[in-house]
Amino acid sequence: MRSGVIAQKLGMTRIFTDAGIHVPVTVLKVDHCEVVAHRTMEKNGYTALQVGVGHAKVKNVSRAQRGHFAVAHVEPKQKLVEFRVDDNALIPVGAEITVDHFVVGQLVDVSGTTTGKGFAGGMKRWNFGGLRATHGVSVSHRSIGSTGGRQDPGKTFKNKKMPGHMGVDRVTTQNLRVVQTDLERGLILVEGAVPGVKGGYIYVRDAIKHPVPKDAPQPGAFKLRDAAAPAAAESQEGA
Repeated sequence: MRSGVIAQKLGMTRIFTDAGIHVPVTVLKVDHCEVVAHRTMEKNGYTALQVGVGHAKVKNVSRAQRGHFAVAHVEPKQKLVEFRVDDNALIPVGAEITVDHFVVGQLVDVSGTTTGKGFAGGMKRWNFGGLRATHGVSVSHRSIGSTGGRQDPGKTFKNKKMPGHMGVDRVTTQNLRVVQTDLERGLILVEGAVPGVKGGYIYVRDAIKHPVPKDAPQPGAFKLRDAAAPAAAESQEGA
């Protein structure tokens, strides 16, 4: 299990194949996605990589966080996320994960926070049918109707679908195909739509329901702080 990356959603567009077929894609930008810390089984009870993106102003970072970033020799990050990985998939602290971490044609799982819709009724929020247009119904055509029994059970149960706050939920879209990557500009183009607003942070990692392609770099594609070109490190046998 390899690490994922944190990307920023730029929006949607389309590209054309050699056969002239248009493919709708979402453009994701990976900007200085660096490894900040390791989580090991001996120290933390699990194995993971802490990855950060974005640039945070030093005055907005607490003293404890400043020390945390100083240990890794990286600039303060705006967003920190942990990705569970295998013991042999640890990427060095301070390394920058590049977009060729994913190969063209690979399936990935994309997670994000959906767009907030505010307070919504039952028809918009849960796709209720509403009440009848005529035959005695007036004013309340879009109401949800009865919410509970009369004498039995005599109450409205918890978690019943009702009007309320809609959106701002953590949603994962699985098995999206990587159509194209641009190493120079740090772009990943995935087929279809992904949850989240423009400018929001998106988490991209290998699809859990499909095997990782054989040509995918292990433990990942990254470049070290003093290296000019990305390096795809091959995992050592018996590690």
